[in-house]
Amino acid sequence: MGTKRMTTGFSDQVMSLVKSLRTEAPDCVAAGVVDMSTGMLLSYETVDNHPPEVLDLLAGATLDLFQGRTVVMIEDVFKERRNTTNDNHFFQEILVNSDNLTHLFVRMNEQQDVVAVVVCRKSVNVGMLFAQTRRVVKEHSL
Repeated sequence: MGTKRMTTGFSDQVMSLVKSLRTEAPDCVAAGVVDMSTGMLLSYETVDNHPPEVLDLLAGATLDLFQGRTVVMIEDVFKERRNTTNDNHFFQEILVNSDNLTHLFVRMNEQQDVVAVVVCRKSVNVGMLFAQTRRVVKEHSL
């Protein structure tokens, strides 16, 4: 799985996913893809210029949201209670609202350690945001 990320084909797939998210998610102002196994922001597009340190922090924040210590503990409790032994993660999508923006984080179906991130204006229709993002992610399986 790790070697797949190093190929040119994978890089092209990631850039295509970001471009599709950026153009097809409603009211989208930024989109990106985070590899949680390396802690890297693989690709992004945004309408604004952001300091590089903010973009670097996005990958870390995504990792904390999906695989922070407490989140892993919650997943372990649910797996234990449900007698589940697979390695799939419990949290697949996370929606975060800030003062002016809505952020949607979605794990890729095939590669659970890769997360697509979409940032939209707060006025976005959240139902449409989920529908469009899910459709695009499904079409761009990595």
